[in-house]
Amino acid sequence: MSEINLERRRILVKICQLYYEDGLNQQEIAKRLGISRPHVSRMLTAAKNEGIVRITIQNPFSGEQELEKRFAETFGIQDAIIIDASAGDPAKLRAQLGRTGAALLESVLMDGDIVGIMAGRTVASAAEELDYFAREELRFVPLIGGWGSEGGNWHANSNTMAFANRLKAKYWMMHAPATVASVETGRLLRQEPEIAKVLQLARQSRVAVISIGEVDDQATMVESGSMNPADVGDLEALGAAANLCASFIDAEGRELDFPERQRWIGLSASELRAIPTVIGMAGGERKVKAITAALRGKWIDILVTDAATARAVLAFHQGGGTN
Repeated sequence: MSEINLERRRILVKICQLYYEDGLNQQEIAKRLGISRPHVSRMLTAAKNEGIVRITIQNPFSGEQELEKRFAETFGIQDAIIIDASAGDPAKLRAQLGRTGAALLESVLMDGDIVGIMAGRTVASAAEELDYFAREELRFVPLIGGWGSEGGNWHANSNTMAFANRLKAKYWMMHAPATVASVETGRLLRQEPEIAKVLQLARQSRVAVISIGEVDDQATMVESGSMNPADVGDLEALGAAANLCASFIDAEGRELDFPERQRWIGLSASELRAIPTVIGMAGGERKVKAITAALRGKWIDILVTDAATARAVLAFHQGGGTN
């Protein structure tokens, strides 16, 4: 069985468990996972045809799914998809999370959806792992401008184009950097008709696929040149624990009103929250504090992560961690 098919099977098993073991009805499952009720019905039928459902669910992911239940109960989010991934290789972890995210999107996306896409290497991995599936009139749009002037296949524009090309869908580009030199430049750029059009379309997304950025001198936004270490130091002094699109949040998940906010071109965390289904993808030890902050603030609806990170997040949160 190919790895992407294994991840599809994981989603089938999860839906079966929610339906047959947890007693949720199809409408409740559809709401929880951000998909349509008819699609839930089709997946339950597929699960029967594939022999997943007999007298009991044949579930090879029970350990992770117990952890998923704890996450949903602890943080009050719609759901979590937690994988048993190999530790020690960030690139391999991103690829595994990308496969899981790709399989989840196949279940989540519906005809006519507008899908907002964030920058980030794990989000890029999801696009790389995505196989074509038929949906009518999908549209993909970036949630933020470019990070730095150096090209990369993980910029929001690049990720947006990659998702759209995989699914033969339309996409828009945001021809602006994520941060500019002054508040006035930021204001003028957001008023540019083409940039304003993309931002408005992003606000209309039904699904958003985002990374959860840490706030330190090794963060991608620093390595890309979008921010310098002095900027990071200022944000840390304000209590910033995570980056979500064009916003920063503190350790308790509260959005920060920092002085340089108007230099950023992209959706704010508050605008992100208005999107019905926000899927956060992140894993690894360095992300624990940022993931915890995003969960505490309920900024995401579904989290895709690995078991080691999930256990570390629970321990950090239950221990009252802030640093």
